[in-house]
Amino acid sequence: MHEFIAKHQNKIAGILSGFDRLVFRGTLRSLSFVDGMRHYLGANDVLLKDFGPHVQRVSEQLKDASRGLVRQLNRPLEHLHSSKVSKEKTAREVVARDGIREGLICVLTCVEPCWSFEIHRNRETKKLELESRYRKCEFIYQYWMHPEFGFMNARIQTWFPFQIQICMNGRMWLGRQMDRAGIQYAAADNCFPWIEDWTKAQGVMDQQLRTDWPKALEPIAQKLNPAHGEMFKKYPVSYYWSTYQSEWATDIVFQKAKELRRLFPRLVHHGITTFSCTDVMRYLGKPTLLSGEVPRRFSGDVVSDIKQREEGVRLKHTINGNSVKLYDKAFSKPGSVLRAETTIQNGSDFRVYRPKEGDADGKMSWRPMRRGIADLHRRVEISRKSTERYLNAFANVDDETTLEELIHKLGQPAYCKGRRVRALRPFADDNKLLHAISRGEFMINGFRNRDLQTLLFSSAPASIEEARRRSAWVSRQLRLLRAHRLISRISGTHRYQLTTSGRKITTAILSALRATIRQLTPIAA
Repeated sequence: MHEFIAKHQNKIAGILSGFDRLVFRGTLRSLSFVDGMRHYLGANDVLLKDFGPHVQRVSEQLKDASRGLVRQLNRPLEHLHSSKVSKEKTAREVVARDGIREGLICVLTCVEPCWSFEIHRNRETKKLELESRYRKCEFIYQYWMHPEFGFMNARIQTWFPFQIQICMNGRMWLGRQMDRAGIQYAAADNCFPWIEDWTKAQGVMDQQLRTDWPKALEPIAQKLNPAHGEMFKKYPVSYYWSTYQSEWATDIVFQKAKELRRLFPRLVHHGITTFSCTDVMRYLGKPTLLSGEVPRRFSGDVVSDIKQREEGVRLKHTINGNSVKLYDKAFSKPGSVLRAETTIQNGSDFRVYRPKEGDADGKMSWRPMRRGIADLHRRVEISRKSTERYLNAFANVDDETTLEELIHKLGQPAYCKGRRVRALRPFADDNKLLHAISRGEFMINGFRNRDLQTLLFSSAPASIEEARRRSAWVSRQLRLLRAHRLISRISGTHRYQLTTSGRKITTAILSALRATIRQLTPIAA
């Protein structure tokens, strides 16, 4: 990210990084499986033959308590006849109509699919059995203008096991924080084209990372089901909170809309034509082979696509349900917003250094990341680094210099420590070399002689003498690249990295080589 910002720093008004969309789920874990539900029924002296009337009564108890809250606060209650109706749009229409600044906006109900329980008669044993099944039930949605989180919603299914989902937005939350801190700003949807003090606003947003989530979410759950304590008086249960989906966004605000309008199409073209599957894997922290191939143990799909939205164009790259994306979020007089975003929905695709669950004092090791909020800190770390890597990959886009001008000097002999070296042939003999030094994994730590040997030779050396010859040949290639100012040595090491001009030149050459005739024809015309 720092490279991208450094490239465009004269055009940037401010930068903001933090949560965008956050979706939490609350689960009564002891009731989410059949044996747990049996224990609940036993504690309440409910026989399987009486299961239907009992759960119907408990469900009505929840609905009556929810309706009571609506009547108490005198807010609208509406039943939607289709789950396809936009609930958020309906709630925002109520906000605009009633001028809601704080408190309950409305309550919406809708029949939707859910996991619940059902009594089944076993024909072989001729006994009743309790089963977990996919069914449909009524969901209750509450939309709030929360005093801390701003516009948000929460829902609960009205059948056992009463799962809860809470959805909020980090930018809406930040707006409330800035109001309390006295920071002036201009808002456009869920972004800020202008903020009086960007540094102070970032500091305020960072406070979100120190939230005590159970303490923050429990009061919302209580409003969803005010009858929870009475319903589970004989079998006390509490909600276990997990992160169902998280979005981490970095907003780069350009001072002038024309600068972003000119830049963004080039970013999209670069991303869709240049980023390979292994590039996308590296952005999302997935290991790749030095050869550039996808590891055999990797299972899943890597998908890149462009979507024309009402607000603008969105470029998105997805791996196993997790994604990085780039889009022009807003164009306005105060400022225009370019947003890079990482979305994590499949947390098990990542690792966190932790002890085994249930053994807090046990041995630490890299284990699958859990949905539980205990691993939210790791989710933030992965998302932040992923977004930064993704933005840095665009650092060399947008230069008015022509490709002909960039490679002109490469076609002339150069000198390294007084020794003359030949011209570079980027579209012929040296093409494979340029591909090797521009690989994504070398952006941070650079590359060594042995790294290039692995990429430039298809098999291991047959003898010690062959290994020496290869090493000497690669050393000559490194000298060639240094003479043309494409790479520089990292002080105190045997590693090299691309220079600013080297990255610019290699990006331009590789983009041109990967472009199709159809893409190049309009440019030529």
